[in-house]
Amino acid sequence: MIRRFVTLAAGAAALAGCTTVSEQVQPALGWRVTALVTVDGLHFRDLDRDHALTPYEDWRLSPEERAADLLARMTLAEKAGQMIVATAPNNAPPGQPATGYDTAALARIIAETHATHFISRLSTRAEPLAEANNALQEAAEAGRLGIPAVVMTDPRHGFTELAGASVAGGSFAQFPNGVGIAALGDADVTRRYADLVRLDLRATGFSMLLGPQIDLATEPRWPRNFDTFGEDAAVSASMAAAFVEGLQGAPDGVTTGGVAAVVKHFAGYSASANGFDAHNWYGRFSRLDAAEWEQHIRPFEGALAARPAGVMPAYSILQELELDGAPLEQVGVGYNERILRGQLRGRLGFDGVIVSDWAITKDCTALCRDGHPVGEPPSFATVSTAWGVENLTETERFAKGIAAGIDVFGGVDDPALIIAAVEQGLVSEVLVDAAVTRVLVQAFALGLFENPYVDPAHTRIEVGTAEDEAFGREMQGRSMVLLEGAPTLREGSRVLLSGVDPEAARAAGFVPVTDARAADAAILRTRSPFELLHPGYMFGSLHQEGSLAFPANHPALAFASNLPAGLPLVVDVQLDRPAVLTPLTIHADTVLASFGASDHALMDVLRGRTRPEGRLPFELPRSMEAVEAQRPGTAADSADPLYPLGYRARR
Repeated sequence: MIRRFVTLAAGAAALAGCTTVSEQVQPALGWRVTALVTVDGLHFRDLDRDHALTPYEDWRLSPEERAADLLARMTLAEKAGQMIVATAPNNAPPGQPATGYDTAALARIIAETHATHFISRLSTRAEPLAEANNALQEAAEAGRLGIPAVVMTDPRHGFTELAGASVAGGSFAQFPNGVGIAALGDADVTRRYADLVRLDLRATGFSMLLGPQIDLATEPRWPRNFDTFGEDAAVSASMAAAFVEGLQGAPDGVTTGGVAAVVKHFAGYSASANGFDAHNWYGRFSRLDAAEWEQHIRPFEGALAARPAGVMPAYSILQELELDGAPLEQVGVGYNERILRGQLRGRLGFDGVIVSDWAITKDCTALCRDGHPVGEPPSFATVSTAWGVENLTETERFAKGIAAGIDVFGGVDDPALIIAAVEQGLVSEVLVDAAVTRVLVQAFALGLFENPYVDPAHTRIEVGTAEDEAFGREMQGRSMVLLEGAPTLREGSRVLLSGVDPEAARAAGFVPVTDARAADAAILRTRSPFELLHPGYMFGSLHQEGSLAFPANHPALAFASNLPAGLPLVVDVQLDRPAVLTPLTIHADTVLASFGASDHALMDVLRGRTRPEGRLPFELPRSMEAVEAQRPGTAADSADPLYPLGYRARR
């Protein structure tokens, strides 16, 4: 059981033997390994276990003062441990369901590497998730200086799960993907949604979110369009600001009880030169010019107005871009000093933590470049994104990344090469100190040094409530875009279904039938089409790549074209990417676009219980020829789009 104050004043008075507490507000404290010290009737965690109040333990001081004191007490190895994000090891082999973390392995990692930043891939219900993160904090508290863990996660509330980009939701209410948030375009609703995410994540022990993803979705074929805020730079900037504010708990930076936002990926990642993703060797280039760059940083300008805790750089090598009349060094953005220190810190004034994306320091082997042979499943172990620095050693890559502006390296389990880079004179410890200071200031601001623990019983009651689920379902329906026709069917309608759960139709008052001749209407659900073009690459095997056009033999076209003449057809397409809907519109009476919605949410729309209010967050091209002719860095520039950016049908 976690020992902590029940209330701020009452708990403090009890531990002080009913002494009067000073006017300064006593925060709730949580501890398992260390004890408390009492000064002037106030209580503090004795993190270094010296039975005295050390300045960094003193919550009356500012985060900056506490960080300066703690930094002065740290060894180089302990500082380097602050600059990596290790993976919290699950208590089950990869691919098998885990119930928590491997606590013995966690304790060993913390003792040997001094890591305190961990990403969790654990996918389970809220209560065991909270218990697991408490166990992680207990292991961190046992460290020499008692520095609490910053436990981070990829998004867990979006509808679509993608390994390496999001995590299955478990107990969390499910909401539309990022493009659905943009389709609705309501900053107040976005802020409310982000506030719910904040409460859920903190209740389960998370204090940092690798999100929101605010890349400008200018290349329609790009596989990660689904979780952006679309290709309208103004809408994306507005949604980014609202989400960061709600997630962090304030409009001007992270607060105690907030979740640190790491907005990503600065910048140009989505302007893929060939439509592929820069997780892969074959997709490592983006292409945009100076005017397009201004549009791609616009969402980040919106986010930075709310002072996000972190920014994650893009993987890509930026082709064609010249800044101040000079071309960029052809390296990934994480290694590009002119982008990170020049544009992000200098021009835009960002003073938070720069967190690299994963695998940027790893060697790119033949399997990374050429993919795994046919018949051999690809592996995350062979993924590297060290674009443009392949000829450097791993130690040199760490040095170059730190010099460019990286504070924390994602997906690194051992900081030994950071230590080596300093000891070999490849990078100054002054830069290390500056990075670690930024990291520590945030941890103090989050309140983790006072109480990193959570109450699993509270989690069970407060996370994924019926109210939360209803809010998510409402947003799924409201974010839909009506493209053609009228979206309502009368109660009792006999419906022929494709891609729809009959139980959801029955729950909405419809009568599912299997014979088209007995139907009053047909309902078809499908997703934007894709091709599996690179099965030998880990992310190539996971991503939607290739053509956005429905092939002639697609099951959705077969269903639509074989319906009896005159039978009304309602089509809903989940737009993970901007599909070419031209052949479907020929057959359909009503066309809806959705962005991550359950069958129940769709039925709410068809029954008239929820009104689809969305506008297209990206244009829908008329043909693949139009897609291939446009520039990857320019928004909404395909010739004669079937539906333009921002479109919705009049009702």
